[in-house]
Amino acid sequence: MGVAGLIFDGLLALALAWLAWQSTRAVDLFHAVVSFIVFGLLMALAWVRLEAPDIALAEAAIGAGATGALLLSALDRLATHDARRRLLYEPATAWGFWIPAGGALLGGLTLAAWKLPAPGLGHEVLAALKGSGVDHPVTAVLLNFRALDTLLEIGVLLLAAVTIWSLGRAPSPVAAMPSPALPALGRLLFPVFVLVAAYLLWRGSHAPGGAFPAGAVLGAGAILMRLAGARSWIRSSERGPWRWILSLGLAMMLAAAVTGPLSGQAFFEYPPGTAGPMILLLEVAAGLSIALLLFALYLRGEPRDDGPWPDGQRGDGQREGVR
Repeated sequence: MGVAGLIFDGLLALALAWLAWQSTRAVDLFHAVVSFIVFGLLMALAWVRLEAPDIALAEAAIGAGATGALLLSALDRLATHDARRRLLYEPATAWGFWIPAGGALLGGLTLAAWKLPAPGLGHEVLAALKGSGVDHPVTAVLLNFRALDTLLEIGVLLLAAVTIWSLGRAPSPVAAMPSPALPALGRLLFPVFVLVAAYLLWRGSHAPGGAFPAGAVLGAGAILMRLAGARSWIRSSERGPWRWILSLGLAMMLAAAVTGPLSGQAFFEYPPGTAGPMILLLEVAAGLSIALLLFALYLRGEPRDDGPWPDGQRGDGQREGVR
């Protein structure tokens, strides 16, 4: 790493610290949310600098994209302007305790990272990579060696979506961003989101990518279309496959887990010669489920039947305001 790289990394670290401060200290909540979104984008760049592109993709799509859209949507539902402008923390508490405590914690972690040997099972993973069914160690860990962790992660997402939907119907209509250019931009960009998601799924077997980055990108594209005024794809009046896809990833992971014991293998151990096709099938199912689950979480409730339609039309064919 040259001098230019060190300077860039130093400026990036300072920018992240300043944006984190702005996200928690801004008097105007809108400025705090914008600072959080920019923080997520710069954090994705930091993960790229740390040679972790898988995490960078997820951070950009989920941390900055989906979470930022959710925060902006929540901010839009605050009733008054006074509710949006409020001091989040008292200055005295930050200067008196949190800054020294945070500095001490950061110093301790830096010293530990400098002195301690790097943990992990990298050598063991590389030694067993040939029989994992894929050529990339991250995908091998997520969908073979430690596939149970991935199953639980998808289960947590599904449980969160079911819990939010059980609290009631989504606000109707879901507020769209007030920009005349956004619908056209959404129609232009959504095919790009789909192509990038498909590419990440294909790439995951031999390079950084896979189900989680692909699902995050596709979910972010769906949220963008919703902000542009598109109607929900998982409305209760449409008895299509969309709601089943919410649980498809978890169902496929469970099926793969019990395939081993049924064929005389261990739990989550694939039959000989089937690891590659099984992982590909799991990647597609998990990617679709993650995308729909992120979109379902953004809806903030069970989709209504009277979602926004183009030209002011309702789902029952009537114009808005006409009975």
